[in-house]
Amino acid sequence: MDTITENILNVTLLEPRQKHPTIFARFDDLEEGESLTIHNDHDPKPLYYQLLGERGNIFIWEYLEEGPQSWKVRISKRITGENEETLGAIAAKDLRKAEVFKKYGLDFCCGGKKTVKEACAEKGIDVTKIEKELQQADKHPSARPLPYNDWNLDFLADYIVNTHHSYVRKTLPDIKGYALKVAQVHSAQHPELIPIQQLVEEVNKELTEHLVKEEKILFPFIKELVMAKDRSQSPRAVQFGSVQNPIQMMEAEHETAGKCMEEIRTLSNNYALPEDACASYSLLFKMLNDFEEDLHIHVHLENNILFPKAVALERHLNP
Repeated sequence: MDTITENILNVTLLEPRQKHPTIFARFDDLEEGESLTIHNDHDPKPLYYQLLGERGNIFIWEYLEEGPQSWKVRISKRITGENEETLGAIAAKDLRKAEVFKKYGLDFCCGGKKTVKEACAEKGIDVTKIEKELQQADKHPSARPLPYNDWNLDFLADYIVNTHHSYVRKTLPDIKGYALKVAQVHSAQHPELIPIQQLVEEVNKELTEHLVKEEKILFPFIKELVMAKDRSQSPRAVQFGSVQNPIQMMEAEHETAGKCMEEIRTLSNNYALPEDACASYSLLFKMLNDFEEDLHIHVHLENNILFPKAVALERHLNP
Protein backbone atom coordinates (compact mmCIF):
# COMPACT_ATOMS: atom_id res chain seq x y z
CA MET A 1 0.00 0.00 0.00
CA ASP A 2 1.26 3.51 -0.81
CA THR A 3 1.00 5.01 2.67
CA ILE A 4 1.90 8.50 1.49
CA THR A 5 -1.02 8.83 -0.93
CA GLU A 6 -3.60 6.52 0.63
CA ASN A 7 -3.24 6.88 4.39
CA ILE A 8 -5.07 10.20 4.68
CA LEU A 9 -7.09 11.66 7.54
CA ASN A 10 -9.27 14.70 6.84
CA VAL A 11 -9.43 16.26 10.29
CA THR A 12 -11.96 18.89 9.21
CA LEU A 13 -14.64 16.18 9.09
CA LEU A 14 -14.19 15.37 12.79
CA GLU A 15 -15.70 17.01 15.84
CA PRO A 16 -13.13 19.15 17.70
CA ARG A 17 -12.96 16.80 20.71
CA GLN A 18 -12.29 13.83 18.38
CA LYS A 19 -9.48 15.37 16.36
CA HIS A 20 -6.34 14.76 18.42
CA PRO A 21 -7.43 11.38 19.86
CA THR A 22 -8.20 10.16 16.32
CA ILE A 23 -4.87 11.38 14.99
CA PHE A 24 -3.00 9.72 17.87
CA ALA A 25 -4.84 6.44 17.32
CA ARG A 26 -4.07 6.50 13.60
CA PHE A 27 -0.43 7.34 14.29
CA ASP A 28 -0.14 4.51 16.83
CA ASP A 29 -1.45 2.06 14.21
CA LEU A 30 1.39 2.95 11.81
CA GLU A 31 4.17 0.47 11.23
CA GLU A 32 7.71 1.82 11.39
CA GLY A 33 8.51 3.69 8.19
CA GLU A 34 4.83 4.26 7.35
CA SER A 35 3.18 7.67 7.12
CA LEU A 36 -0.11 9.39 7.86
CA THR A 37 -1.12 12.55 6.00
CA ILE A 38 -3.57 14.82 7.80
CA HIS A 39 -5.68 17.53 6.14
CA ASN A 40 -6.75 20.49 8.25
CA ASP A 41 -8.17 24.00 7.92
CA HIS A 42 -5.47 25.59 10.14
CA ASP A 43 -1.83 25.01 11.01
CA PRO A 44 -1.71 21.88 13.23
CA LYS A 45 1.56 22.96 14.89
CA PRO A 46 0.18 22.40 18.45
CA LEU A 47 -0.27 18.74 17.45
CA TYR A 48 3.48 18.55 16.72
CA TYR A 49 4.39 19.51 20.27
CA GLN A 50 1.70 17.31 21.81
CA LEU A 51 2.88 14.34 19.74
CA LEU A 52 6.49 15.05 20.70
CA GLY A 53 5.57 15.33 24.38
CA GLU A 54 3.40 12.21 24.55
CA ARG A 55 5.13 9.88 22.06
CA GLY A 56 8.67 11.22 22.04
CA ASN A 57 10.97 11.83 19.10
CA ILE A 58 9.68 8.89 17.05
CA PHE A 59 8.23 10.77 14.07
CA ILE A 60 9.16 12.97 11.12
CA TRP A 61 6.93 15.98 10.45
CA GLU A 62 6.70 17.42 6.93
CA TYR A 63 4.43 20.19 5.65
CA LEU A 64 3.02 19.38 2.21
CA GLU A 65 0.66 22.37 1.99
CA GLU A 66 0.45 25.49 4.14
CA GLY A 67 -2.76 27.46 3.81
CA PRO A 68 -4.29 29.85 3.57
CA GLN A 69 -7.35 27.58 3.33
CA SER A 70 -5.85 24.13 3.70
CA TRP A 71 -2.93 22.54 5.52
CA LYS A 72 -1.52 19.09 4.77
CA VAL A 73 1.12 17.45 6.98
CA ARG A 74 2.80 14.09 6.48
CA ILE A 75 3.69 12.36 9.78
CA SER A 76 6.04 9.40 9.39
CA LYS A 77 6.95 6.92 12.13
CA ARG A 78 10.69 6.55 12.55
CA ILE A 79 12.36 3.16 12.20
CA THR A 80 13.75 1.79 15.48
CA GLY A 81 17.46 2.42 15.80
CA GLU A 82 17.33 5.25 13.27
CA ASN A 83 18.60 8.14 15.37
CA GLU A 84 17.78 11.71 14.53
CA GLU A 85 20.72 13.35 12.79
CA THR A 86 22.80 16.01 14.47
CA LEU A 87 23.41 19.47 13.03
CA GLY A 88 26.93 18.41 12.10
CA ALA A 89 25.78 15.23 10.36
CA ILE A 90 23.16 17.16 8.36
CA ALA A 91 25.73 19.75 7.29
CA ALA A 92 28.24 17.02 6.45
CA LYS A 93 25.80 15.43 4.00
CA ASP A 94 24.74 18.73 2.42
CA LEU A 95 26.56 21.93 3.37
CA ARG A 96 23.79 24.00 1.75
CA LYS A 97 21.64 23.18 4.79
CA ALA A 98 24.20 24.90 6.98
CA GLU A 99 22.82 28.16 5.56
CA VAL A 100 19.57 27.44 7.41
CA PHE A 101 21.50 26.89 10.64
CA LYS A 102 23.51 30.09 10.17
CA LYS A 103 20.33 32.06 9.46
CA TYR A 104 18.97 31.19 12.90
CA GLY A 105 22.26 31.19 14.79
CA LEU A 106 22.39 27.42 15.25
CA ASP A 107 25.99 26.25 15.71
CA PHE A 108 26.63 23.37 13.33
CA CYS A 109 30.41 23.25 13.81
CA CYS A 110 31.46 23.45 17.49
CA GLY A 111 27.91 22.64 18.58
CA GLY A 112 27.34 20.17 15.77
CA LYS A 113 26.70 17.18 18.05
CA LYS A 114 23.26 18.47 19.04
CA THR A 115 20.09 17.44 17.22
CA VAL A 116 17.91 20.04 15.54
CA LYS A 117 15.34 19.72 18.31
CA GLU A 118 17.97 20.13 21.04
CA ALA A 119 19.55 23.17 19.39
CA CYS A 120 16.17 24.83 18.80
CA ALA A 121 15.08 24.17 22.40
CA GLU A 122 18.23 25.86 23.70
CA LYS A 123 17.65 28.92 21.51
CA GLY A 124 13.87 29.06 21.95
CA ILE A 125 13.35 28.66 18.20
CA ASP A 126 10.30 27.04 16.61
CA VAL A 127 11.67 23.67 15.50
CA THR A 128 8.93 23.14 12.92
CA LYS A 129 10.12 26.25 11.09
CA ILE A 130 13.70 24.98 10.93
CA GLU A 131 12.66 21.48 9.84
CA LYS A 132 10.47 22.96 7.12
CA GLU A 133 13.33 25.09 5.74
CA LEU A 134 15.66 22.07 5.81
CA GLN A 135 13.11 20.08 3.82
CA GLN A 136 12.72 22.95 1.35
CA ALA A 137 16.49 23.06 0.88
CA ASP A 138 16.26 19.56 -0.62
CA LYS A 139 13.83 20.80 -3.25
CA HIS A 140 15.61 23.98 -4.31
CA PRO A 141 17.99 23.48 -7.24
CA SER A 142 21.42 24.97 -6.63
CA ALA A 143 25.04 24.36 -7.44
CA ARG A 144 26.26 21.05 -6.09
CA PRO A 145 28.45 21.64 -3.02
CA LEU A 146 31.94 20.19 -2.80
CA PRO A 147 31.67 16.50 -1.81
CA TYR A 148 33.78 16.82 1.34
CA ASN A 149 32.12 13.79 2.89
CA ASP A 150 33.27 11.58 0.00
CA TRP A 151 36.94 12.58 0.06
CA ASN A 152 39.72 10.39 1.44
CA LEU A 153 40.91 11.62 4.82
CA ASP A 154 44.43 12.42 3.65
CA PHE A 155 43.04 14.51 0.80
CA LEU A 156 40.60 16.28 3.13
CA ALA A 157 43.38 17.07 5.61
CA ASP A 158 45.49 18.60 2.82
CA TYR A 159 42.48 20.59 1.59
CA ILE A 160 41.90 22.02 5.07
CA VAL A 161 45.55 23.07 5.35
CA ASN A 162 45.78 24.55 1.86
CA THR A 163 42.42 26.32 1.98
CA HIS A 164 41.48 27.19 5.55
CA HIS A 165 44.80 27.19 7.40
CA SER A 166 46.36 29.35 4.70
CA TYR A 167 43.37 31.72 4.90
CA VAL A 168 43.79 32.08 8.68
CA ARG A 169 47.51 32.81 8.33
CA LYS A 170 46.96 35.33 5.56
CA THR A 171 43.98 37.13 7.08
CA LEU A 172 44.54 37.24 10.86
CA PRO A 173 47.53 39.65 10.78
CA ASP A 174 45.45 42.17 8.81
CA ILE A 175 42.48 41.75 11.15
CA LYS A 176 44.78 42.27 14.16
CA GLY A 177 46.20 45.46 12.66
CA TYR A 178 42.82 46.96 11.77
CA ALA A 179 41.28 45.96 15.12
CA LEU A 180 44.03 47.83 16.96
CA LYS A 181 43.87 50.86 14.65
CA VAL A 182 40.08 51.18 14.79
CA ALA A 183 40.01 50.76 18.57
CA GLN A 184 42.63 53.49 19.00
CA VAL A 185 40.68 55.94 16.83
CA HIS A 186 37.03 55.13 17.66
CA SER A 187 36.90 53.51 21.12
CA ALA A 188 36.02 56.79 22.88
CA GLN A 189 32.71 56.84 20.97
CA HIS A 190 32.41 53.05 20.68
CA PRO A 191 33.92 51.41 23.79
CA GLU A 192 32.96 47.92 22.58
CA LEU A 193 35.92 48.14 20.19
CA ILE A 194 38.34 47.58 23.09
CA PRO A 195 37.01 44.09 24.02
CA ILE A 196 36.65 43.30 20.30
CA GLN A 197 40.35 44.06 19.81
CA GLN A 198 41.23 41.91 22.83
CA LEU A 199 39.14 39.03 21.50
CA VAL A 200 40.87 39.29 18.12
CA GLU A 201 44.21 38.92 19.92
CA GLU A 202 42.88 35.86 21.77
CA VAL A 203 41.66 34.26 18.51
CA ASN A 204 45.04 34.95 16.92
CA LYS A 205 46.95 33.35 19.80
CA GLU A 206 44.61 30.35 19.95
CA LEU A 207 44.59 29.59 16.23
CA THR A 208 48.28 30.30 15.58
CA GLU A 209 49.28 27.55 18.02
CA HIS A 210 46.35 25.36 17.00
CA LEU A 211 47.28 25.19 13.33
CA VAL A 212 50.82 24.06 14.13
CA LYS A 213 49.58 21.23 16.35
CA GLU A 214 47.24 20.00 13.63
CA GLU A 215 49.83 20.21 10.88
CA LYS A 216 52.74 18.73 12.86
CA ILE A 217 50.98 16.09 14.98
CA LEU A 218 47.34 15.27 14.28
CA PHE A 219 47.06 15.46 10.51
CA PRO A 220 50.25 13.46 9.84
CA PHE A 221 48.97 10.70 12.12
CA ILE A 222 45.60 10.69 10.33
CA LYS A 223 47.52 10.25 7.07
CA GLU A 224 49.44 7.36 8.66
CA LEU A 225 46.12 5.72 9.53
CA VAL A 226 45.03 6.02 5.89
CA MET A 227 48.33 4.53 4.73
CA ALA A 228 48.07 1.69 7.25
CA LYS A 229 44.60 0.86 5.96
CA ASP A 230 45.77 0.92 2.33
CA ARG A 231 48.64 -1.43 3.20
CA SER A 232 46.54 -3.63 5.52
CA GLN A 233 48.90 -2.85 8.38
CA SER A 234 48.47 -1.82 12.01
CA PRO A 235 49.25 1.84 12.75
CA ARG A 236 52.40 2.62 14.72
CA ALA A 237 52.16 3.33 18.44
CA VAL A 238 52.31 7.04 19.30
CA GLN A 239 52.99 8.95 22.51
CA PHE A 240 49.50 10.43 22.66
CA GLY A 241 47.88 6.98 22.56
CA SER A 242 44.66 7.16 20.59
CA VAL A 243 43.85 9.71 17.90
CA GLN A 244 40.91 10.66 20.12
CA ASN A 245 43.24 12.44 22.55
CA PRO A 246 44.58 15.17 20.22
CA ILE A 247 41.15 15.39 18.60
CA GLN A 248 39.55 16.24 21.94
CA MET A 249 42.15 18.96 22.43
CA MET A 250 41.55 20.37 18.95
CA GLU A 251 37.78 20.39 19.47
CA ALA A 252 38.20 22.28 22.76
CA GLU A 253 40.36 24.87 20.99
CA HIS A 254 37.80 25.15 18.21
CA GLU A 255 35.17 25.92 20.82
CA THR A 256 37.33 28.62 22.41
CA ALA A 257 37.91 30.37 19.07
CA GLY A 258 34.26 29.97 18.10
CA LYS A 259 33.06 31.53 21.36
CA CYS A 260 35.41 34.48 20.85
CA MET A 261 33.99 35.10 17.38
CA GLU A 262 30.46 34.75 18.69
CA GLU A 263 31.20 37.33 21.37
CA ILE A 264 32.66 39.68 18.77
CA ARG A 265 29.47 39.35 16.73
CA THR A 266 27.38 40.13 19.82
CA LEU A 267 29.50 43.14 20.83
CA SER A 268 29.33 44.51 17.28
CA ASN A 269 25.57 43.94 17.03
CA ASN A 270 26.07 41.57 14.09
CA TYR A 271 28.73 43.82 12.58
CA ALA A 272 26.40 46.81 12.32
CA LEU A 273 28.35 49.91 11.32
CA PRO A 274 27.76 53.20 13.18
CA GLU A 275 27.19 56.39 11.22
CA ASP A 276 30.70 57.68 11.95
CA ALA A 277 32.42 54.49 10.71
CA CYS A 278 35.46 55.21 8.56
CA ALA A 279 36.77 53.03 5.75
CA SER A 280 39.02 51.08 8.16
CA TYR A 281 36.09 50.48 10.52
CA SER A 282 34.00 49.13 7.63
CA LEU A 283 36.83 46.96 6.37
CA LEU A 284 37.47 45.51 9.84
CA PHE A 285 33.85 44.41 10.27
CA LYS A 286 33.76 42.99 6.74
CA MET A 287 36.93 41.01 7.40
CA LEU A 288 35.67 39.75 10.76
CA ASN A 289 32.39 38.61 9.22
CA ASP A 290 34.20 36.82 6.38
CA PHE A 291 36.66 35.27 8.84
CA GLU A 292 33.84 33.90 10.99
CA GLU A 293 32.12 32.44 7.91
CA ASP A 294 35.32 30.67 6.91
CA LEU A 295 35.93 29.45 10.47
CA HIS A 296 32.49 27.83 10.55
CA ILE A 297 33.30 25.77 7.44
CA HIS A 298 36.85 25.09 8.66
CA VAL A 299 35.69 23.73 12.02
CA HIS A 300 32.78 21.86 10.43
CA LEU A 301 35.10 19.95 8.11
CA GLU A 302 37.23 18.87 11.05
CA ASN A 303 34.69 18.33 13.85
CA ASN A 304 31.97 16.71 11.74
CA ILE A 305 33.86 14.89 8.98
CA LEU A 306 37.62 14.49 9.42
CA PHE A 307 37.74 13.75 13.15
CA PRO A 308 34.86 11.25 13.44
CA LYS A 309 36.11 9.35 10.40
CA ALA A 310 39.66 9.27 11.80
CA VAL A 311 38.36 7.82 15.08
CA ALA A 312 36.33 5.22 13.18
CA LEU A 313 39.32 4.32 11.01
CA GLU A 314 41.57 3.82 14.03
CA ARG A 315 38.96 1.56 15.64
CA HIS A 316 38.76 -0.44 12.42
CA LEU A 317 42.53 -0.90 12.38
CA ASN A 318 42.66 -1.75 16.10
CA PRO A 319 39.52 -3.84 16.70
